[in-house]
Amino acid sequence: MKQRGAPPGLNPARAGQHGCVPRSSVMRTKFIAAAALLAGTAFAAPAFAQDTDASFTGPRAEAVVGWDHVKGEGAGSVDGALYGGQIGYDFQAGSAVLGVEGEITGSTARRTENNVLVAGDSARLSTGRDLYVGGRVGFTVGSRALIYAKGGYTNAKLNSRYTSGTTDIRFDDNVDGWRAGAGAEVKLNDKVYLKGEYRYSQYKNDDAGIDAKRHQVLGGVGVRF
Repeated sequence: MKQRGAPPGLNPARAGQHGCVPRSSVMRTKFIAAAALLAGTAFAAPAFAQDTDASFTGPRAEAVVGWDHVKGEGAGSVDGALYGGQIGYDFQAGSAVLGVEGEITGSTARRTENNVLVAGDSARLSTGRDLYVGGRVGFTVGSRALIYAKGGYTNAKLNSRYTSGTTDIRFDDNVDGWRAGAGAEVKLNDKVYLKGEYRYSQYKNDDAGIDAKRHQVLGGVGVRF
């Protein structure tokens, strides 16, 4: 059986180890447009909210859900849904708001390709849990809305598997990276709020041959205590 070269969906640095990375055709502007749509939805929400002068100061907890897109440099991508939770603490001084936050999310993003190197084999890449800790800074718009930028450290788990006959090779990589993003938050009352957010993350591990970029667009609902 004649062996073929690694297709565009495989990372050449790991093809010899039978690892895999995904393929992509999604433009970054699509994510930014989606983030703008989420933010617009958030600002429309006050039409259903009660007026409140409550401060943004205090601890908070929220649930998030959205779209996850991971792209390997020079290779391809996987898409899926992200879900998880976040906790944080904000301090408001005048119209300025400073905060710290931590988050854990999971993702359904994965891709499987067949007949990758030889007929009958398969290669699969999936994303696991994602950890984040960082800060944010923003300013209030009126008494109910907040616009903010954020940034910090992130650690993602990327899993790849190659099978061919009796061969079964797996890679479970924990990759460090950084994250930056922006979003909008609006209070429905003095406790409950909605949010829309876009964020970009980048991960790199030279030893594992990983150089990945991540785009996420999400919405969330939270409670401030």
